[in-house]
Amino acid sequence: MTKIVHVQYSMESAGKSALKLHNTFMEAGMESTILSLYSGINGNEKIKILGKKSKYISIIDDKIQKFLTRKRINEFGLFSFPILGTNISGMDEIKDADIIYLHWILGGFMNIRNIEQLVKLGKPVIFIMHDMWTITGGCHHSFSCDKYIVGCNNCPMFSSERQNDLSAKEFKKKLKLFSTHDNLYFVSPSRWLYKCAKKSLLTKSKPIFHIPNIIESKIFKPFNTAIAKQILNIDPNETVLAFGATSINSPYKGWEYLQNALNKLDSYYSLKNITVLIFGNGYDKKIADAIPFKTKFMGYLKDNLSTNVVYNAADIFIAPSIADNLPTTILEALSCGTAVVAFDTGGIPDMISHKENGYLAKYKDSEDIVNGIKYCLENRLKGYILPEFETDKILNKHLELFDYIRSNSKK
Repeated sequence: MTKIVHVQYSMESAGKSALKLHNTFMEAGMESTILSLYSGINGNEKIKILGKKSKYISIIDDKIQKFLTRKRINEFGLFSFPILGTNISGMDEIKDADIIYLHWILGGFMNIRNIEQLVKLGKPVIFIMHDMWTITGGCHHSFSCDKYIVGCNNCPMFSSERQNDLSAKEFKKKLKLFSTHDNLYFVSPSRWLYKCAKKSLLTKSKPIFHIPNIIESKIFKPFNTAIAKQILNIDPNETVLAFGATSINSPYKGWEYLQNALNKLDSYYSLKNITVLIFGNGYDKKIADAIPFKTKFMGYLKDNLSTNVVYNAADIFIAPSIADNLPTTILEALSCGTAVVAFDTGGIPDMISHKENGYLAKYKDSEDIVNGIKYCLENRLKGYILPEFETDKILNKHLELFDYIRSNSKK
């Protein structure tokens, strides 16, 4: 039986993707374990949490990276240049595994050298690309920059004009690693990132696969909207618009466009019986004062039950992301039967069939977000996940990847 190990920074936020894939493998009768730096899950023998030393290293690395990237332009988002990290190549979970999945391993968990230590074991190593970091010189989203196609340097994220900057140095390290070893495989959850990976100098000659993330449809599913509103103490006659993200004011999530859309909605139309539901980190008085409707802030939701209630209480979930791969919030909302209004960018069109289970608004166009809200309300649009996101289909794609790896290793 094939033994799989997933390597992941934590089980929260993006880490849930690794956990869902692990659980799917386990339910299919496969051998699967997780190695994680941090965890919100206790008492699971299949999840191995690293010790205090590794956590201490990650904290120091975070401080070093903040210093090195101190001149980064915040509006361009994250830039990771890992210095320190933990060598996990000698751990029993790694030794016992036949296949290694690397999920989100930054934040001081692993550096390029640590990745190479795993690759040198000769086992298949599968990168799950949750953003663009794997195919760039360090940015997590390149926005309009396409230097990753030929080789990163003079990165627009920094104010200097140095050719041999952090992006160039990291790009060279990745290029050396990826071009030296033939046991590396890359998986993109979205068609958009798959196409980007096919163009990147780092990965265009490597095996790349498009396999969506798994949605827990047994947990995220529709129930009576009136009951969900009652649980949250919202009048059942209220129209509820929801927005949520790990960090509300993330440069990727487009809060300013939603704020503009809500103000336009308030100015142009007589929809006054509206409540706005918001969940995530970063809510403050400035955000609260900018919303012209009644607002309920739910905080950062760690449990699926609370999140499920929010999605079901919402008439529409709005995701104005300006840079995103395959946002889990959209899949969860659709799975709960809630229509989604979002910008037509990144991997979002993979999930939304325009004017059928949601509305794809023109990129960075707040007016079209308003149009989407109106369309979904007037047509009483309901959300649903598209067939390609069914768990069995996604599992089969992973099994096909295993078959490819086996046949490739025999050559």
